[in-house]
Order: sequence, then C-alpha cells, then structure tokens
Amino acid sequence: MVPRRMTARQAVSGPSTRSTVKTRKVPKTKVKRRWRPGTVALREIQRYQQSTDLIIPKAPFHRLVREIIEDISPSFRIQRLALNALQEVAEAALVTEFEMTNLCAIHAKRVTIQVKDMALVRNLRRIMLGVSYVGGH
Repeated sequence: MVPRRMTARQAVSGPSTRSTVKTRKVPKTKVKRRWRPGTVALREIQRYQQSTDLIIPKAPFHRLVREIIEDISPSFRIQRLALNALQEVAEAALVTEFEMTNLCAIHAKRVTIQVKDMALVRNLRRIMLGVSYVGGH
C-alpha cells in the first residue's frame, strides 16, 4: 500500500469545528462554622427564654391528653381551649421543675443537670410542701 501524503490544513477563522467541552464551575462548599462547646446551648436557652411560644408541639400533646382521658373514661370529651390551657400549665410546671433542677446542679458546682438533681428537687418539694407529682414516691 502506498502511503498517502498529508495535505496541510488551512486555519479557519470563526468558531472552531471541534466540539468544546464546557468546564463546569464547582461551587465551593461553605465551611460550617464550628462553635465552642456550650455556645449553641446558651443561644438556644436565650431564644427559648425570650419567646412566649409553646415548646411542646400541640398535636402530640393533645394526642397524649386524649389518650390519657380515653383510659380514664371513653365518654369524656375535652374542648380545644381546655387542651391549650392544660398545655400552658404543663409547660409552666416543667419549666419550673427544670429551673429548680438547674439551681441544684449549680449548687453542686456543675453545669449539667443529673437525675440526682431532679430527685433532690422532688424530695425538697415533698418535705417543704407536703406534695409531690403523681407517680412520685
């Protein structure tokens, strides 16, 4: 076979005839801010202390109350306003309980609340007031 002679190509001005592969710019991922331990917790505490909204979602709380009422008596019915009032009181009681528990932890020179702090609060309440929550010993 006879080798062919390659002829020189002429340069064509204008768009190239080759298909060009577009390079996609990859967006830089933003580095997530790393906060020191406790900073986020303090921010959350401040946010919840400033807000007047309910902390527990309404639907699960209402389902729980209706389930408890159903166990007591299936014929009982409860108004939505009564459920809202019950939730307000329950959350206020929980907040008070955790405030007192936190004071016990601070008194013990700790930042983290523990079960023994909650037990101490329950015992102090029983001794001082002569009452405890249902289920308390």
